[in-house]
Amino acid sequence: MAARTKTAKDRPSYRCTECGWTTAKWLGRCPECQAWGTVEEFGGAPAIRTTAAGRVSTAALPIAQVDGRQATARSTGVPELDRVLGGGLVPGAVVLLAGEPGVGKSTLLLDVAAKAASDEHRTLYVTGEESASQVRLRADRINALDDHLYLAAETDLSAVLGHLDQVKPSLLILDSVQTVASPEIEGAPGGMAQVREVAGALIRASKERGMSTLLVGHVTKDGAIAGPRLLEHLVDVVLHFEGDRHARLRLVRGIKNRYGATDEVGCFELHDEGIVGLADPSGLFLTRRDEPVPGTCLTVTLEGRRPLVAEVQALTVDSQIPSPRRTTSGLETSRVSMMLAVLEQRGRISALGKRDIYSATVGGVRLSEPAADLAIALALASAASDTPLPKNLVAIGEVGLAGEVRRVTGVQRRLAEAHRLGFTHALVPGDPGKVPAGMRVTEVANVGDALRVLPRGRRQAAEGPGEAGTGGPGTPAPRRVRADATREGEPRR
Repeated sequence: MAARTKTAKDRPSYRCTECGWTTAKWLGRCPECQAWGTVEEFGGAPAIRTTAAGRVSTAALPIAQVDGRQATARSTGVPELDRVLGGGLVPGAVVLLAGEPGVGKSTLLLDVAAKAASDEHRTLYVTGEESASQVRLRADRINALDDHLYLAAETDLSAVLGHLDQVKPSLLILDSVQTVASPEIEGAPGGMAQVREVAGALIRASKERGMSTLLVGHVTKDGAIAGPRLLEHLVDVVLHFEGDRHARLRLVRGIKNRYGATDEVGCFELHDEGIVGLADPSGLFLTRRDEPVPGTCLTVTLEGRRPLVAEVQALTVDSQIPSPRRTTSGLETSRVSMMLAVLEQRGRISALGKRDIYSATVGGVRLSEPAADLAIALALASAASDTPLPKNLVAIGEVGLAGEVRRVTGVQRRLAEAHRLGFTHALVPGDPGKVPAGMRVTEVANVGDALRVLPRGRRQAAEGPGEAGTGGPGTPAPRRVRADATREGEPRR
């Protein structure tokens, strides 16, 4: 009797228990979610399907005839969030907001839900992590009560879709997408298959109803958005809510935005009564003093396209241990170490080698861009000589290992922000462009030029043998740029 040939229906197939990916053969690692040991046999091989052409739902039109008014953004009522979104929420847009626990995501979205609710636009707030009474207590505290704001505590996807049919909201807020599960998909809430199904169903509902949707996403211990990376590709906007839990400052940073720029940043201040947008947050990063203090220097950093004046502080003390301490807060340790090496080798400052050095920023701001290098170097030199820098001085520029001061982007915007806040003197790299009226700008080519702002007598006390703070023999003096002129020698405008 001839042996029966195995058909496709008789052959076993395998499926990943994490993400639901199927294959005809066993693999030790799922190529979809990269999980090990999750591929198991579950039945016959999947049948090969072919899709025939069907009826179209909407006829294709020339792009010039498509009505763009349906994608007009509507304000959320929070100007700082509108700035990051590119003007507001677009009907049918799906926004993913991620951030660490306790940073203030739920507080911000509850405030948005109340301010966006109106007679014509209802808002539905669905919470899966808290009870309705807990959310009500927060709403009382931050004054986020409105008759057109509806609240539901659900963790079932079908129940959430049922609320959409009942309330018919213009804005849906789901806190969070990892707590909602579909009964048709195996796996616990928060799994890859569940997150994909929940997000896909809500995205389809948003597009069909013209409803804006805000999804809250968890993050991993590394700060990345939890769940499948496919979730970030499906949504229209990805925002990251960040900030130090021990500071008042909170930043909403745009990572992806199909309706606007991705380099915008919104600034917020978190306090007991809720979260408030900061149109002018530079005051949080400055310490107002009557007289300058040694070891402090001001710089202007760019958060997205927004210039912010920040203060860098440094302190040096005699070390009591063989290996001196190097402690930083709000600054990158590697960049501070580089500035110490440049000051010792190129600036001839030898008083930093065997002393404990502490450097920090004010207000919880984090300075990671190279434009803060010159301010870090000057703060360290000022602390080493115990000499304050001139009052109303800002320093902008990247410092290389050869001691040169390099150009950075947005110098004119940085100078305009410093001038707006009352600063009258700036150290910048060469060719700064147009200078604000009434501001004295000094072009510096290297660290030695920048160190000349310190009094010469006190500066020599921190330097070793050789010519002090000149960057080498024969170095020309720094060039000064008058206000209302682009270079020395050009006529005033």
